[in-house]
Amino acid sequence: MTAEVSFTIDTPRGSRSTSVTYRREGVGEPLLLLHGIGHHLQAWDPVFDLLAADRDVIAVDLPGFGASPGLPDGVSYDLAGVVPVLGALCEALGIDRPHVAGNSLGGLLALELGRAGLVRSVTALSPAGFWTPPERQYAFAVLRTMRQVAMALPLPVIERLSRTAAGRTALTSTIYARPGRRSPQAVVAETLALCEAPGFAQTLAAGQSVLVTDDVPGLPVTVAWGSKDRLLLRRQGVRAKHAIPGARLVRLPGCGHVPMNDDPALVTRVILDGSRPVGGAVRTAARLG
Repeated sequence: MTAEVSFTIDTPRGSRSTSVTYRREGVGEPLLLLHGIGHHLQAWDPVFDLLAADRDVIAVDLPGFGASPGLPDGVSYDLAGVVPVLGALCEALGIDRPHVAGNSLGGLLALELGRAGLVRSVTALSPAGFWTPPERQYAFAVLRTMRQVAMALPLPVIERLSRTAAGRTALTSTIYARPGRRSPQAVVAETLALCEAPGFAQTLAAGQSVLVTDDVPGLPVTVAWGSKDRLLLRRQGVRAKHAIPGARLVRLPGCGHVPMNDDPALVTRVILDGSRPVGGAVRTAARLG
C-alpha cells in the first residue's frame, strides 16, 4: 500500500507545499529507494519485501514521476533542486540520515545525497552521470524514443503486448535483460508511468549538463552495474570507480539497466551488504570486470 506525505520546501518564490507518494514497510535501519527517470516506485517491487526483512524500507515516487506531482513552480529538476526536496521528505517522514539505494537517475541522486551528508551509505545501481558526451546523447535518444513509442501506443495495444513474453520484450528489453520475467500488470503500469511523467522532459534537459567527477568522502559507497546494461554501458562503472576511489564496485551478471527484476536475490544482497556498518559487510557480489 502506498501513502502520500505533504511538506513545505523553500523555493525562489517563497515557501511552497509539495507532496510525494511512497511505500514504507519493514524493520531495522531506514533505507530510502530511488527509481530511475520515467519509472516509479514499483520498480523496486521484486526486492522490496526481501529488503524489508532487514531494513525499514521507504520506496518513493520521485517528484514528477509515478503518483507524485511535479515540483512547484520555480523549483528545477536538476540536482540542486531535487536533492533538498528529498532531504525535506526524509525530515517529514522522521528519517534521520537513511541508507539510500538508487537506480539510474536514482543512483545519481543517491550519490548527491551522500555528498550533501544527508545519508549514511549509498548504493548506486547503474547511476547516471559517468558517461561521455556521445554516451549521454545515445542514452537520452533511447529514452526519448521509448517515451515517444509508449505515448503513441493506445492502452489496449499496451495491454495486449504485455500478455506475451515477446510483447513484454518489445516494450521493456531496453531496461531489462530478462523482460519476460516482468508481469503483464507491471509492464502496463510502468509503460503508463513513462507516458504520464510530468517531470520527464525537464529532468532529461537538466541531465544534459551532468558529469560526475567528484568523490563521495566519508561514506560507504557501492556502485553496481549490470553486465547486460544496454542503456548505460558497464564501462561507465570503471569511471565511477576512478571518481569515487573508495567505492566498492561490483558486477551484476546477467542483469540489465534495471537489475532489481533481473536478479532480485543478488540485488538484495548487494544493497544489504552496502548498507551495513563499515567493517561489517560480507562481500557477496562479484567484482566488476
